Amino acid sequence: MATDRIDYTMEGLPELLGKLDSVTQDIKYKGGRFALRRAAQVIRDQARANAAKVDRPQTPTNIAANIVERWNGRLFKRTGRLGFRIGVLGGARQYAGTRENVRKGRVGEYYHVGGDKTNPGGDTFYWRFLEFGTSHSSAQPFMRPAMDSGQEAVNTFIKEYDKALTRAIKRAKKRAGNA
Repeated sequence: MATDRIDYTMEGLPELLGKLDSVTQDIKYKGGRFALRRAAQVIRDQARANAAKVDRPQTPTNIAANIVERWNGRLFKRTGRLGFRIGVLGGARQYAGTRENVRKGRVGEYYHVGGDKTNPGGDTFYWRFLEFGTSHSSAQPFMRPAMDSGQEAVNTFIKEYDKALTRAIKRAKKRAGNA
């Protein structure tokens, strides 16, 4: 299954880049992670609103309650880049690098896991059928259109990161004055 990937670039931010030079790498990551979480929450909220429109309220399950943003620790450990994933709980999993999986040649491949009734919105395994459609019903996407609020998310990121860096610079100056 092919995944759609959308990247946004930020240009024309000399003030923000100037502030970045004056703080340590630790502060960059902490403030960047906070700002990126806020930006991901903008997209998550839009996806929840879209899901509420297509999900039937008569059912006991709720797709919108299962849409979450999660820290992408694997990306950070491998590349050092910050990232969040936005998705629906109860998705696909990868085979681990165990001896048996290596022998059978399935390491890195994905397998389907059924939803979990303990999720906040219940077992919403059917979200894929709505998002991508089936041979019997057309697609009613709610996750992909949420990326239309991408520019709003970029603006939120810039605003929050600027505030975090300003606070970090003030703290550093205050600490330097007390030393």
